[in-house]
Amino acid sequence: MEKIKEVIRYGETTDLSERAIGRALQVSRTAVAKYLECFRGSGLTWEQAQALPDSELLSVLEGNREPPTNARYERLVERFPMMVKELRRKGVTLQLLWEEYLREHPDGYQNSQFCHHFHRWRKSAEVAMHIDHKAGEKLFVDYAGDRLAIVDPEGGKEQAVETFVAILGASELTYVEASATQQSEDWIRSNERALRYCGGCPQVIIPDNLRSAVSRSDPYEPGINPTFDAFAGHYGVVIMPARVRQARDKALVENAVRLTYQRIYAPLRDRTFHSLEELNAAIRPLLEQHNRRRFQRLPYSRRELFEQIEQPALAPLPQHHFPLQQTREVTVGFNYHVELREDRHHYSVPWQLRTRDPRTKVKLLYDERTVTIYYDNVRIVEYQRDRRPGGYTTLPHHMPPQHRWYAEWSPERFLRWGRALGPNVEAVIEQVLGDAKYPPQGFRSCLGILNLEKSYGAARLDSACRRALSYGLCSYRRIQNMLKLGLEEEQEQQPLSFPSHDNVRGSRYYH
Repeated sequence: MEKIKEVIRYGETTDLSERAIGRALQVSRTAVAKYLECFRGSGLTWEQAQALPDSELLSVLEGNREPPTNARYERLVERFPMMVKELRRKGVTLQLLWEEYLREHPDGYQNSQFCHHFHRWRKSAEVAMHIDHKAGEKLFVDYAGDRLAIVDPEGGKEQAVETFVAILGASELTYVEASATQQSEDWIRSNERALRYCGGCPQVIIPDNLRSAVSRSDPYEPGINPTFDAFAGHYGVVIMPARVRQARDKALVENAVRLTYQRIYAPLRDRTFHSLEELNAAIRPLLEQHNRRRFQRLPYSRRELFEQIEQPALAPLPQHHFPLQQTREVTVGFNYHVELREDRHHYSVPWQLRTRDPRTKVKLLYDERTVTIYYDNVRIVEYQRDRRPGGYTTLPHHMPPQHRWYAEWSPERFLRWGRALGPNVEAVIEQVLGDAKYPPQGFRSCLGILNLEKSYGAARLDSACRRALSYGLCSYRRIQNMLKLGLEEEQEQQPLSFPSHDNVRGSRYYH
């Protein structure tokens, strides 16, 4: 700067030529000509230049000072708010806007000056907007560093709660809510409510690298939390985490957090809340006030900009909310079932998956309504969730043949089978099932009795059952012995008769 000031002093206070000044100060003639041209174009005198700080004088020489006010420049500046809005539309560029400007104002600025004035206006400290994001493209999400609190109405204990902040890239429409934790379920539901608040789905959600969103941080291929990835699939969005320690990747949401402190935290600082619902009810009107507040140098608000350019660009929301899914890796048990520990309920898988060494592992993906089982990343089966503790949900085709046969046994099936062989056989089956405290206990006896028909025929079996009924000896072993000895056709002996007496209890007493 000392040499630049010397160039200006020689040019303003002496009659030396530009070439002579360059030789005296060991500066090229073109550099001398450039500095003198910039200085003389600024309208300053040498005395004024001497009084300026070096940084301000350099700004003047580099042409960063506001140009003198004129009608042509005023007409251009009037277009800038409209240009900010238009640049958020897909396919709109500065070149296209300059061509449209020149058609309306043939005597206007050329492309380089047009872009120069716009970029300088946009970089002004009062303009808190950017043109990097297209409408409907990105939603930035994060948690605020400082936390709000709710107070237990009974014990008076204060509990810190998280503040979730989301902001659309183009319109900067903001969503804020308080949530209990940053755990997966709260994280998913906060993102879902943000999408529902916006009334549509953007193309990309950009979160920070918290564990509920990112399972593995990597600048090239970050790992997405499986539940969050399933949420993205349900809403048709892409998850693209911000790079670690790269604040510019999420500058919008960082600024949204700062404004949240000013426009939500500050008005609520002296109020006490006893529940999340009460706190969120107080946040909502302040949030709407923030979204309807106009930008400082733009003649519209976030809500107005959203309704004009971003709302039409958002994809429609799915009809149903995301069924929050959890993932567990479990081992297939010896009985070809897997257990969902939360419910202590068991679900079947194909029996072929049950192995002893190594033991087969499958993945359970479950939500409030369904349980889906995957093996080798292939979906095997999906069940309606059953919360009966200790219960079993089994599909017949998952069972080996011998188990399937047993599973198909039922009292009704044995009675139909016995009826087909004869009325006495049916009566014996009914007697056996009735004497069993638990029907499946009698299934094997019934099966043995019915299978005697294969060896002795239906007629002989029915006769043996008739005789067994008369003796009250309805068991597989007794009926088998009758058939082996051929006693089913023998004439029945008349039972002995005894006189009636109060002390004689009768045979039924001992049953």
